[in-house]
Amino acid sequence: MRLTNQHAVFSYTLDRYMSMNEHAATIRRLKRIEGQVRGIVRMLDDDRYLIDTLNQMQAIKAALARAESEILKVHAKNSVEVAITARSAKAQKEIISDLVDLFDKLKR
Repeated sequence: MRLTNQHAVFSYTLDRYMSMNEHAATIRRLKRIEGQVRGIVRMLDDDRYLIDTLNQMQAIKAALARAESEILKVHAKNSVEVAITARSAKAQKEIISDLVDLFDKLKR
């Protein structure tokens, strides 16, 4: 979250705002995705059936979307909490504007 120098700079990180179990699950999911990507490279190197390769790509996209959704939930929850407790209306507007911009960017 970027705020003007009049306000504290909030740095949202997984380990700060997720439970240890949620954090570990997200890391495991991303490592599994990493392994799946390496598997696709091997499939292409081995000249495997392209439908199987495409199916694996779809699985990776779905897994990545789930990971993104979990991280976005944590960020949105904490952005709203910070906006609610912000002392100035300007800070609240900046926080909410950044969050809306993020949703817009991810929607594309």
